[in-house]
Amino acid sequence: MSEKEQISGQKAAGPVPGKLKKTIVMVGMMGAGKTAVGRALAARLDVPFLDSDHEIEAAANMTIPEIFARDGEPFFRQKERQVIARLLEEERGVLSTGGGAFLAQENREVITAKGVSVWLDAGLDVLWNRVRHRDTRPLLRTADPYATLRGLYEQRVPLYAKADLTVASDGQAAIETMVDRVLDALKARPDVLEWK
Repeated sequence: MSEKEQISGQKAAGPVPGKLKKTIVMVGMMGAGKTAVGRALAARLDVPFLDSDHEIEAAANMTIPEIFARDGEPFFRQKERQVIARLLEEERGVLSTGGGAFLAQENREVITAKGVSVWLDAGLDVLWNRVRHRDTRPLLRTADPYATLRGLYEQRVPLYAKADLTVASDGQAAIETMVDRVLDALKARPDVLEWK
């Protein structure tokens, strides 16, 4: 059973708040909570949870770090664009993307055309606290991972700010509280979520 099937089989606690009309695409830095919040949001809405990195790994039968090491970042980004476009075309749900996905204009355009982007806006200290003990981030395999993260953060924030919706992630809120924040932001987008 794929991760997509497993997650979509989970039921939300309480009533589903509305009918999803477009895919909700979680964007932001590594460590912002895109997967955790996206998975919980999908359960709350009773829709499939999709993860572009997981789909790339499944197709390649390799991990993201292995793809980076063998084929390089440009190859990975090309596959990422293809996977995101396919997932947006195939079904509605909640899609978590890798931290670099929203940087490509092509990805931003297809996400805006077919769904809605939600930027989980977490500060640098929150991100560092979440990623510093993990060795699964190929871009942070440097001599000074904090400086690397800071550089990525400064470079990427202006592009994340182009997202359709922004939700603050302060590092203190529980996942369910973050889901509530995303749902509150989606009230401004009846084209995405039709409320009951």
